[in-house]
Amino acid sequence: MTLKFKTGKPNWLMRIPLELIFWIAAFVFLAMAKPAAHPEEIHFTFCPLANLGLGWCPGCGLGRAITLIFHGSIRESFHFHWLGIPAVLIISLRMVTLLRYERIKILNNRKEK
Repeated sequence: MTLKFKTGKPNWLMRIPLELIFWIAAFVFLAMAKPAAHPEEIHFTFCPLANLGLGWCPGCGLGRAITLIFHGSIRESFHFHWLGIPAVLIISLRMVTLLRYERIKILNNRKEK
């Protein structure tokens, strides 16, 4: 007995790279977040340093810096972590690269058919 599978075109959502979905979701969540420091506001975090009571963590600082960039506070962003601006630029460039790669794949598939 053999199994027969559909050989139709894959769903367009399945063609989007997982990395691109991750970066877009991360930017959306960071843009929607309320910029605040750990000592001022108590909230849930996965950060082990923040859970130990330390006030500053490089990863948390980078996340807050990116959040402040999306809220238009560039000077405060630089205060939390100086790599916030380069991180946004590098991640944005990576997202553009992934989109271009997917576009080239789609165009090449159309030319083959």
